[in-house]
Amino acid sequence: MQSLLPSIEQDVINLAPEFRALSIVVEASPITHPHIAQEILHQACQSVARGSASWADAHMAAWADVFRKFGAKPQRTPCSAESLRKRVLRDGSLASIDPVVDLYNAISIQYAVPVGGENIEAYVGSPRLAVTDGTELFDTIKEGTPGTESPEPGEVIWRDNKGVTCRRWNWRQGTRTRLNANSRHMWFILEGLPAMPLEVLTEAGDKLIEGLQLMMPGAQIESMLIGSGAE
Repeated sequence: MQSLLPSIEQDVINLAPEFRALSIVVEASPITHPHIAQEILHQACQSVARGSASWADAHMAAWADVFRKFGAKPQRTPCSAESLRKRVLRDGSLASIDPVVDLYNAISIQYAVPVGGENIEAYVGSPRLAVTDGTELFDTIKEGTPGTESPEPGEVIWRDNKGVTCRRWNWRQGTRTRLNANSRHMWFILEGLPAMPLEVLTEAGDKLIEGLQLMMPGAQIESMLIGSGAE
């Protein structure tokens, strides 16, 4: 199984010293039950419509505060979980994209937690959470055409040795490392702040792992906590 050790640079720790995340690495097997992801996504959308958990709004507010600290405007570019939940509250559901993407979007919606999914085979070196100097390149789509852009100086990004893989912490994932159901080596990152109890973050990770195992029996999966509270 491919090993992976994400890191958090000191500038980010200074910005959010109590940030913690679950890192989940998956050596995938063929997806034999893709319908499971749609069922879990439907259930997650229903749970949001019924009302948020007691800590969910506080967690989204905490992410907005962290975004402001590095110069982002959360009303225009909210964290990924806030964006998904707003779409569900507006539309009542979320369109299916891909079994694996549907599954991790469902976890993000239900637990009010930013969740990223990445194709590790596209990485150059290990992921690290860093503050950009503004010269790094980010692969994206502009007006339907592949292109690159650079983040703003001081922005928090996930990156590898080649460039940016996710802008504004968890706002927008890049195209180079994008994950889909055909990816063989997957990496998921569930990102929490203290407003989300650690046991709930762990529960969200367990739910993601359970869904992956149901969809792709035989997948090998490893999980570890990084950041505050990690041993």
